[in-house]
Amino acid sequence: MAIKHFLQFSDFTLDEYGYVMERARIIKRKFKNYEPHPTLADRTLVMVFEKNSTRTRLSFEAGMHQMGGAAIYLNTRDSQLGRGEPVEDAAQVMSRMCDVIMIRTFGQEIIERFAANSRVPVINGLTNEYHPCQVLADIFTFIEHRGSIAGKTVAWIGDANNMLYTWLQAAEVFDFHVNVSTPTGYPIDPALAIADASRYTVFADPAEACAGTHLVNTDVWTSMGFEEENAARLKAFDGWIVDAAKMARAQPDALFMHCLPAHRGEEVAADVIDGPQSVVWDEAENRLHVQKALLEYLVLGRLT
Repeated sequence: MAIKHFLQFSDFTLDEYGYVMERARIIKRKFKNYEPHPTLADRTLVMVFEKNSTRTRLSFEAGMHQMGGAAIYLNTRDSQLGRGEPVEDAAQVMSRMCDVIMIRTFGQEIIERFAANSRVPVINGLTNEYHPCQVLADIFTFIEHRGSIAGKTVAWIGDANNMLYTWLQAAEVFDFHVNVSTPTGYPIDPALAIADASRYTVFADPAEACAGTHLVNTDVWTSMGFEEENAARLKAFDGWIVDAAKMARAQPDALFMHCLPAHRGEEVAADVIDGPQSVVWDEAENRLHVQKALLEYLVLGRLT
């Protein structure tokens, strides 16, 4: 089988996502019923981390073990990558010793260079530009709770970051719309918003962006790598908190999502993230199930 990578959300077709999500549903059911699912026995995942992680590491590492395989953690500070080994050389070596590689790093170009020199599938565990595994889990969660996301409207309130750009790609694949509201000075980067412009609408008022939507989504105002901007961002993002008033503008059965970690009182009010419309804990758990299905598909292809 030709090598298939998952470097950004647009790498898969709707049909491929349909297959992966159906496998995720089966894998999740088996997990809940304590049924073994060792489809990746004797296979090895290497996880390369340049950015800190909780959910990404736990979900990939636990998921690989649950499927009978092994997961090896590499932090760039503790490997030759941290001492200047070329990405291309590291890819050549690592891909000769394992079956699949997940990388959580800064620039998208790093993971693109790595994949170009890898003999095995490479997964984007997060870059500055995209976070496809998270949005895969988010859409799976929405479908679990509300059915198809096609034709729905998602509100994105806050920073124009890797999550937003991945949601815009997902809108293109899954046929839904995104209402975007970012503060002045933090607009969408046209170079990263590769989705057709008809897939999203920009609102100056975050409350207006929430009106009539089926899902309200946000993220921290200061992503990893932008910590020096934190004080300026806290001031610029004042008013972009997702609170009960903004949720009230959405559909009565609208869901709230956040990729976590969250800062209650900043980008989201406590009564929203801990309230009845929030599905953040299902969303976090589903990272495990969809990534198990993703690993299985990339390593083994479609199973009959």
